[in-house]
Amino acid sequence: MRLDKWLKVARVIKRRTVAHDAAETGRVMLNGKPAKPASDVRVGDEMVVDIGGREMALRVLAVPDKPLPKGSEELYEVLWVHAKTRETYD
Repeated sequence: MRLDKWLKVARVIKRRTVAHDAAETGRVMLNGKPAKPASDVRVGDEMVVDIGGREMALRVLAVPDKPLPKGSEELYEVLWVHAKTRETYD
């Protein structure tokens, strides 16, 4: 499944266009490399998503054939989350 579609189906990012833009601008790393929106997502892949003022690392547990009505939390495991803080400059 395409990366941008998986991010939307897994409800990591609410809209596919936002997921597409995040990957295009280098805010998604897949297995340690910058990801393209059309990158293939497979079970066991690890990604870091930088969006909404936080970075989160995920491990892909499942790639569904179609969107699920519920249970998107079983599609991935959160490895860590870092909230970004604003730096103040003097």
